Amino acid sequence: MTTKLDLRENLNLPNSETTTPAEIFQNQTLRPILKLQNDLYLSLFINYALRQKADFSLLSAFKKQVFIEQSLQKDAVLKNTFIGMTIGMFTLEELETYHSDSKVFNKRIITMLIERLKNQMK
Repeated sequence: MTTKLDLRENLNLPNSETTTPAEIFQNQTLRPILKLQNDLYLSLFINYALRQKADFSLLSAFKKQVFIEQSLQKDAVLKNTFIGMTIGMFTLEELETYHSDSKVFNKRIITMLIERLKNQMK
């Protein structure tokens, strides 16, 4: 049986002595999930953008980036949807780690998603 971990690509990001547990969780869990779910995040955001701003595809690259950033920071429903999509790919052990500092991890998820979307919507 395929597990959630089997679906993720191992990114082999190096850790040093100064790497914090939050950074390790980000690199070993969050980044591979964001990469795996990328097409879903992108599709969901494009659909959201077109519903919110009918002329989204006509916006300049800069205005698209501003819209992405503001949407993910200010629209709680959108933000929570993306966070939920990410959490849904956790194992039970990862969920326990997430619960230990969910506020920090939510911020990391949204920050990485903003960058990921901005890089793909130029």
